Amino acid sequence: MHPQHDRKGPLTDLRVIELGQLLAGPFCGQLLADFGAEVIKFEQPGVGDPMRNWGQEKPYGKSLWWPVVGRNKKSATLNLRQPEAQQIIRTLVKDTDILIENFRPGTMERWNLGYEDLSEINPRLVMVRVTGFGQTGPYSARAGYGSIGEAMGGLRYIIGDPSTQPSRVGISIGDELAALHAFMGAMMAIHARERTGRGQIVDSAIYEAVLNMMESLVTEYDVAGYVRERTGPILPNVSPSNVFQTSDDKLLLIAANQDTVFKRLAAAMDQPELAENERYATHSARGKHQAELDALINDWSREHSLAVLEEKLERHGIPCGLIFTAREMLDNPHFKDREAIVEVEHPELGPIKMQNIAPRLSDTPGEICHVGPALGEHNDYVYSNILGIPEDKQKQFYECGII
Repeated sequence: MHPQHDRKGPLTDLRVIELGQLLAGPFCGQLLADFGAEVIKFEQPGVGDPMRNWGQEKPYGKSLWWPVVGRNKKSATLNLRQPEAQQIIRTLVKDTDILIENFRPGTMERWNLGYEDLSEINPRLVMVRVTGFGQTGPYSARAGYGSIGEAMGGLRYIIGDPSTQPSRVGISIGDELAALHAFMGAMMAIHARERTGRGQIVDSAIYEAVLNMMESLVTEYDVAGYVRERTGPILPNVSPSNVFQTSDDKLLLIAANQDTVFKRLAAAMDQPELAENERYATHSARGKHQAELDALINDWSREHSLAVLEEKLERHGIPCGLIFTAREMLDNPHFKDREAIVEVEHPELGPIKMQNIAPRLSDTPGEICHVGPALGEHNDYVYSNILGIPEDKQKQFYECGII
């Protein structure tokens, strides 16, 4: 393993090469970097990862997505289509633990950077390959964006209101699930390497990562012929468990579908008789009369402010929670106490806030050292300090568009 560097976390003895761009591969790299791995991200000279320009808001023309997904990484420029650049990767691989790539299958092989080639150089290398459809199968050569993987994995069909077309989650959930599975696979492969002395390929397909989260969806159809449908904010026949309005125009999720909890909710509403009414007394009965019961609760909730509702519900031991936006997150005492959101210095924007590292490790927590670096910010470190390429040779590489 690579010698430790000045980072905190359980992975400080790992060196990672990150190739590829956008989100599925780079989010895996972010997770590794968050927990202390040295992640060297190679980007196209003069262009960089498109994530440097993505995002809804761009104050001063700066992406607010890149500072997060690029955090804790080192950035070096390299044109992987050039044979000399490919040789640089082969040289660096000798002392690398994990290589992440999310190109279409076959791309790395065309560059003589496939696992067969690289494992001859370093048999302990773990190669993480993130794609839409995996490295094999009839769809493997297709272009595979996260949205397509979400559709194929079954997620898109069940999201949204039943009166509308399938909707989407407001984040790139397919890419991020694939990255999480890639991260998990990388850690398992590193663990196995301690026994076998050899690395292996981690093949993380977006559609399979999504499929892995689909609970009993496939089995329900296979055994019972049941197809899950879109249900909006509710689970059919599970009531009350819905989003309710407040007098100050907030949205509060109340989950009181268990019999004992519903009795407490009825008491909080000053309508204890609801829990004795045969239409609402049992889980099954409440499920049959879900719409009318939710309407009754919404009439009650709209008479009270969020603060009053939360106090009443908490006092009666009823699970509830505000539908948070970023505004509420920044003001919330629980977020503040756990430092779930932290402030990180940006070289041009000043201090900016972002989510902290998760999960929490008691003895070897990671840390956010810096936001996503400037393009090629660590070229000197990589090409001079690590690889020892002479300055005149580096200059030649710059002039030829190799780095």
